[in-house]
Amino acid sequence: MKRLKKTLIIFALIMAMLIPVGCGEKKTESWAYDYETNEEILALYDNGKAVFNGETYTYVKDDDSITLTDKDGNSVEHRYYMDSDKMVFYIASVYDYKGDGAPEGIVGNWESGRNIFRFTSEPSLEFSEEDIFYGHYSVDKDNSSIKLMYSDPIPDVTLYYSLDGNKLTIDYPWPLVKTQKEDTSKKEEGTE
Repeated sequence: MKRLKKTLIIFALIMAMLIPVGCGEKKTESWAYDYETNEEILALYDNGKAVFNGETYTYVKDDDSITLTDKDGNSVEHRYYMDSDKMVFYIASVYDYKGDGAPEGIVGNWESGRNIFRFTSEPSLEFSEEDIFYGHYSVDKDNSSIKLMYSDPIPDVTLYYSLDGNKLTIDYPWPLVKTQKEDTSKKEEGTE
């Protein structure tokens, strides 16, 4: 009888410890790129967990930034702002200077894998992004920002940047929308 009682007590304690694990994992926000609305890129949970690009983090969110911290304690602060029902979320990429000598500010050719930015010097202040998009730019050194004014009918974009020797970190804004569920229902022939 004592064994049964002891076993029941241990079982009850284990169940009591498991209950909090299952609770508090409600997804409060789910975001996707505006061009891939079915593919979740960022999820925030009410227990302080986040999933970004398939990786798990803890997070702190305030009115203008979301700080993601990985399991090793490394934190990255992502700026964001709300634009109607979209979230404009800044994602950092590190670019290497591809030129002779040391860069003079952001002027020059910068590469990050297949991504390329080219910035010309004054007076033209022209840029190219991916050798596909072209336009003019201006730099606000006080706010560490670059405004890209595209030649194509693309809205102007403000990037944030930091320089560290031959490395340029660019925080690029990506419009996110609430993740849409993929419609897997099949319509019957002849119905709408």
